[in-house]
Amino acid sequence: MRLSEIKNILETVEGVTFRLPNGTYVPEHFHVTEVGVVARNFIDCGGTVRKETVANFQLWDANDYEHRLKPKKLRNIIALSEKVLGMEDSEIEVEYQDTTIGKYGLDFDGKDFVLTIKNTACLASDTCGVPEKKELVENQQSCCTPGGGCC
Repeated sequence: MRLSEIKNILETVEGVTFRLPNGTYVPEHFHVTEVGVVARNFIDCGGTVRKETVANFQLWDANDYEHRLKPKKLRNIIALSEKVLGMEDSEIEVEYQDTTIGKYGLDFDGKDFVLTIKNTACLASDTCGVPEKKELVENQQSCCTPGGGCC
């Protein structure tokens, strides 16, 4: 989800709820403690220089049990961040601490904001020697037979 998308959604919803990938919810008394820009400059395993910029939201489960973040308040936090930090319409990455700080993508299902799983990947699989993923074909002889090529 991009920054422009969450701003549009926040114009139409009455509440702000975040659901984790396992179906549980971030406690309703959460705070958004940061909205910012995170830029990564790196070299992938194939030697290509890459740059990535995301709009970062940090959610925090405080012991402030009466707190409820309203859509207008989150819109105001985003607007201030855009003004002060010069934020662009980037993809949103959400940080939330479960057993450790996790980084999630963001989606919306019509009711809840949904934290989506992010995966690591080789960005240069064509140059660093990672074999292509092979699909299993039904009725294919097992590759683990003598001369099958898997060992």
